[in-house]
Amino acid sequence: MAPRPRSPARAATRFAAYLFACWGTLLALAWGAVPDAPWLAPALLLLVAAHVTLPILAFLARGGGWRRYPTAAFRLWVVRPALYAQLLLPVTAAAGALGLVAGAPFGRALAAGRGAALGALLVGAAVLALGWLGSRRLVVREVEARVPGLPEAFDGLRIVQVSDLHVGPQTSQPFLARVTRTVAALRPDLVAVTGDLVDDRVEDARIFARWVRALPAAPLGAYLIPGNHDVYAGWAGVAETLRRETGAHLLVNEARVVRRGSAALAVLGTGDPAGGSARGAAGGTGAAPDLGRAFARVPAALPVIAFAHNPALWPALAERGAALTLSGHTHWGQLALPRRGWSLASPFLEHAMGAYQAGEALLYVHPGTGFWGIPFRLGAFPEVAAVTLRRADAAGISMGEARRAA
Repeated sequence: MAPRPRSPARAATRFAAYLFACWGTLLALAWGAVPDAPWLAPALLLLVAAHVTLPILAFLARGGGWRRYPTAAFRLWVVRPALYAQLLLPVTAAAGALGLVAGAPFGRALAAGRGAALGALLVGAAVLALGWLGSRRLVVREVEARVPGLPEAFDGLRIVQVSDLHVGPQTSQPFLARVTRTVAALRPDLVAVTGDLVDDRVEDARIFARWVRALPAAPLGAYLIPGNHDVYAGWAGVAETLRRETGAHLLVNEARVVRRGSAALAVLGTGDPAGGSARGAAGGTGAAPDLGRAFARVPAALPVIAFAHNPALWPALAERGAALTLSGHTHWGQLALPRRGWSLASPFLEHAMGAYQAGEALLYVHPGTGFWGIPFRLGAFPEVAAVTLRRADAAGISMGEARRAA
């Protein structure tokens, strides 16, 4: 039997029922919380509900977009509280409902429900606060990639990798300045920014371009590739701004040969799977992966260092001979236990975090330098990676402990 097509009306009905159940539970708990004015707490709660729910409904009603460019104030005071509320709402409402049930046999249903809901709210808020602090805890990680056949002139080459900045008007400018200083302190030979340059609008590209212009000059240049959010923002417009307003190399299914004296190395950048298929019809995004085209520009026998936002591209890159691939995309789920090799992204992705090796092919999946959605990171702190290439008889990759950036 053919699968039943999804109904937008059915999805909207279910979402409305979910909101009604959650907010209804909290309103029932709030009634009478102020004895002299039993309506006061529910009235305040309704105002909060409207502030954090109406923007979500408006966003969905427009097919997942805003009519006008969301300014920094709008993102900080409307979008972000709405996202925080959507995370806290089901936990708080469920705890309140369980408290009502647990307290009923003792004649304390309302008191138990209020206590459970308040406790869940406080714990959830504390976790979110810790995640906010974590999103500002910039770290540096040293990664060593041992590459057989690496020309001696490139032994010790230092690639500084930044990824997933998700730059928009809400991005902290002092934080971006810290990233710039950290990149400069690592003395890069080459800078790679591996996708998700902007958050969700083409207008964000101008803010990102200002940051790129502030980067220190690296002897072998700075390289940018698209990520899925750059595609969602409108890749044609993003790419046009980056080419016009930065001096960086924009690599989309392209390769460049970098040289030290007579020695040469190929640097290759891919498109992103969010851009569709290179075999798709005309009128695509122009950012679809096309590895055949990219490798066609690589001279024979040159070691290849590949930049691919999505690590799902690594097996195909490895098969074509990429010695090292630097990726991002996963954010390590923004919640990770690095010592156990686990992240929130691990159950969903084969290559979710850290270093991997398959034969002589190497991969490093960067946890990201910015954040997506809300500023939240625990265990997967914003990172600037310093990847050092080493000439070796056998391939291998190792990553050091993250250390706090100066």
